[in-house]
Amino acid sequence: MRAAVQRVSEASVVVEGSVCGRIEKGLLVYLGVERDDAESDAAYIAEKVRHVRIFPDGAGRMNLDVAQVCGKVLVVSAFTLHGDARRGRRPSFEAAADPDRAIILYEMVCDALAGGGVHVERGRFGALMDVRSTNAGPICILLESRRKF
Repeated sequence: MRAAVQRVSEASVVVEGSVCGRIEKGLLVYLGVERDDAESDAAYIAEKVRHVRIFPDGAGRMNLDVAQVCGKVLVVSAFTLHGDARRGRRPSFEAAADPDRAIILYEMVCDALAGGGVHVERGRFGALMDVRSTNAGPICILLESRRKF
């Protein structure tokens, strides 16, 4: 499982002209589920997102997590995080989980974050989404449950 985590001052998801998720200060998380991912991968990513310290403390150092700054999390499904463009010009997405499995693990991550005391907004799984955000920093962290990077 992969997550691209952005520290944002605001973010929203629009589907067919309607906002389906919106946050102010917090984290925008693009989440990609891999074919062989399990519940343990979802738990790992949720724990990392919840506790990653990328918000500034009083001294301006990145030392606080999203809950400590009363931030929110917007989670957007993004199978393209598992795109492999090493061969040719068109990326392959064969490593991405099938939608029926991916939605279960996507929801597990969202539920685990909410259970960890963070307000969670969601994109619409499988929809064509317009994601709008203002990256604060810019700060963008990549997480991988299998620790490949």
